[in-house]
Amino acid sequence: MPETIRMHLVQMEVSPGQPAANTARMLDHVAAAKKDRAGLVAFPEMAIPGLLAGVAWERDSFLRECEACGAELRKASAGGPVVVFGNVGLDWARRRADGRARKYNACFVAQDGVFKGPEGAAYPFAVKLSMPGSRQLDESREFDDLRELAFELGRPVRSMLTPIRAGGLKLGCVLCGDCPNADDSLSPIAALAGHAPNLVLDLGCQPFIFNRNGERSRALSAMAADLGIPLAHVGSVGIANSGKTLFTFEGATCAHDAHGRQAAAPGHFKEGTLAFDLPLDGRTPFGAPAQPEEDAMAELFAAIRYGSARFLDQIGLSRVVIGASGGIDSALVAAIYAAILPPDRLLLVNMPSRFNSKSTIGLARRLAENLRCFFAEVSIEESARHTAAQIDGLPIRSADGRLQGRLDLGELLMENVQARDRSSRVLAAVAAAFGGGFTCNANKSEATVGYSTFYGDLGGFLANIADLWKGEVYRLARHVNEKAFPGPVIPEGSFALPPSAELGPGQNVDEGKGDPIIYPYHDKLFQSWVEWQERASPEELLKWYAEGALEKEIGWEGMISNLFPDATAFTADLERWWNLYSGLAAAKRVQAPPVLAVKRRAFGFDQREAITKPWYSERYRALKRKLTDRPA
Repeated sequence: MPETIRMHLVQMEVSPGQPAANTARMLDHVAAAKKDRAGLVAFPEMAIPGLLAGVAWERDSFLRECEACGAELRKASAGGPVVVFGNVGLDWARRRADGRARKYNACFVAQDGVFKGPEGAAYPFAVKLSMPGSRQLDESREFDDLRELAFELGRPVRSMLTPIRAGGLKLGCVLCGDCPNADDSLSPIAALAGHAPNLVLDLGCQPFIFNRNGERSRALSAMAADLGIPLAHVGSVGIANSGKTLFTFEGATCAHDAHGRQAAAPGHFKEGTLAFDLPLDGRTPFGAPAQPEEDAMAELFAAIRYGSARFLDQIGLSRVVIGASGGIDSALVAAIYAAILPPDRLLLVNMPSRFNSKSTIGLARRLAENLRCFFAEVSIEESARHTAAQIDGLPIRSADGRLQGRLDLGELLMENVQARDRSSRVLAAVAAAFGGGFTCNANKSEATVGYSTFYGDLGGFLANIADLWKGEVYRLARHVNEKAFPGPVIPEGSFALPPSAELGPGQNVDEGKGDPIIYPYHDKLFQSWVEWQERASPEELLKWYAEGALEKEIGWEGMISNLFPDATAFTADLERWWNLYSGLAAAKRVQAPPVLAVKRRAFGFDQREAITKPWYSERYRALKRKLTDRPA
């Protein structure tokens, strides 16, 4: 049998901005590894500070504490296992363009109380190859990378991708984003593989992304087999936020032998240690065939449940109030929190007016019964009428006292009055009296075009399904009924009802009336504006319409002619929603609660929106004139 070294890969929850607390838990894991006679214990990327630490990165005192915490782990390596961890690497002698100290996203390796850097490196730590400059992880704002350092030193980048020798191991160390990096001409893993390491170790901190479960593990498995070297990834769990967007970290810790076979992993969204014996010859198998992956909906539910639970804990809430309309959105949100909280800490509130049907009221009550949680009914009819009596016809006078006109509360404005009454008045007061907070039940379809009311249904402490299109809400709700609970909890009637705010006579669900958004067509249309890598604009959409290719291009299984009889109707609908998306809806999204991200393009910081006037290209205007004989 070849000689082996015991490995501990620690999938831990990293608390952003809490270096001392994170370090204390890491020291406990070092002690456990020492007790298990492990030769190496590894922690995730930025395990000490957390990656999304906000303005803490601008405080020298915070950076010094991160350094001091790293020194504690260095000392802990004396007489024990090699300790590998992610931390901020500092060069106080050099300054960035903004005048602050030079910082790196770095991997530290400590042995016998000493930091061991890569062979021929400029620092006693490994530096991340490249910084993602997109999405929420805009590391280039805070950190320099290996490419910049290589250019500064006049060295080829490849020459700086060298292994670290520690504890009888030749380690290749990369950091999340470097591995795998299919769009990069330089593969850091391939470069390190050329040095015949015993193991290439990736320290990661990657947010959960829907429909990408198992992607990293599969990529590492393929790379391990292709390169003929063992590869391992250690990731963090927990949550982090950029203020407007909340991210969950699933962990996804894994280890693959030189044949691509995987060692048993601790699973997702939970802490755990992957312990295995690494053969030093680099070729002896230590893994087993990969297990079947959990289905996408199960992963999605786990991510939202986990993120919601951790956020409650983070902000100190233990009771939740949900405005339960009887519809599918509020039903799904209620089920998510019912999977987190005891029944006596969850209160569903139905707030009918004269426009609410008996069907929806009954469905809300039945949902509460199925979840065994509290239920209350508060009519908003009287208060809405009172507001109308006060405002409708209210005289407007000039400074000299002369009557200039009277206010008119039409049907649309009364819908907004009711929406604000439900949230700003009833839910806010009920939540305060219940000792909790109330939720925002908006989905991504509604958020895209601002189908919500300022200071009304746009309120709440967290919008945990606002990264799901309406169709995805229905799919996840089906999963909840089929697999998340012992039996169905969301009433079947909630699936059958037309989506409706029930705020006016034109939204009577018992008459089959509902929201103006056409599902699933508008889901696909809005998705092309928001989530596509190359975002569609009215120009592309109208071109595809003219060519008869719109359905294929946006992935909608329907006939556009069944919705819009001619180009005039099509462009009217397109411009209605585009104008809202680009204008008022953007202002609403800025003021919305934090969104729980489950995709690459969640609203909030992940979108980096500007509130501007709607824009139409000259090509769009010309094509519109050609198709409709109307100006654009």
